[in-house]
Amino acid sequence: MAETPKASVVVELYDFAITERSDDRIGKVLTDRSLNEEDLIGIAIQRRTELSASALRSAIEILKDIAKEEISRGASVAFGLGYFSVGVNGVFYGDDPKWTPGQHALNVKVVPTAELRSAVKSADVNLRRMAPSGAVVSQVIDVTTGELNSRLTPGGGVNREGTRIRIAGDNPANGIALVNQQTNVPVQIPMTSILLNDPSKVSFIVPADLPEGDYKLHLTTQFSTNSTFLKEPRTYVLEYVLTV
Repeated sequence: MAETPKASVVVELYDFAITERSDDRIGKVLTDRSLNEEDLIGIAIQRRTELSASALRSAIEILKDIAKEEISRGASVAFGLGYFSVGVNGVFYGDDPKWTPGQHALNVKVVPTAELRSAVKSADVNLRRMAPSGAVVSQVIDVTTGELNSRLTPGGGVNREGTRIRIAGDNPANGIALVNQQTNVPVQIPMTSILLNDPSKVSFIVPADLPEGDYKLHLTTQFSTNSTFLKEPRTYVLEYVLTV
């Protein structure tokens, strides 16, 4: 088996807009691609030619089904590169509380394994200067649950905060998309579902029929702090995975 190259990431710098200093920056890892299970299976076959795609796919599906069953029964499961367990949202009052859907909900907690944390820490860093796009999404809040950078509720509202994040310009690529991490299929948010469109805050309604899954938020805009739009749209990808 051929030796894999050492891992490396590109870190771009952005203005740290919430402080009074003009020379402080925050770093964001540049995400230039998204991989799903089929992509990983293809890479595995290239490295280990004795493996078959069908065998790998079947093994993954069997393990996923078992892990889902055990986690849904309250077990803490170490699977792949994370520890999975079930948590609870909501507050209970009194000595004889009731479980009320809408006020209480189960959620999934994921903690990276020591193996993954070690791999990330050992990666080389290519530090760039100021990023070419000034747009930075600092946080995404699911209005229905109040959860930060983690959840989407179909039919509910989302508040997205940051700097230079207004959707602007006449390029048809501009807008907000939720990209499914399993299929890489984008779900475009209609402009009619965007309730607030300011440079530091954008609010929108999640499609009511958004399928369950893991998504990343893509923001594409030609907005600039000058009086003219950028010549070409630029896309910012939120680093957090949002789950329906």
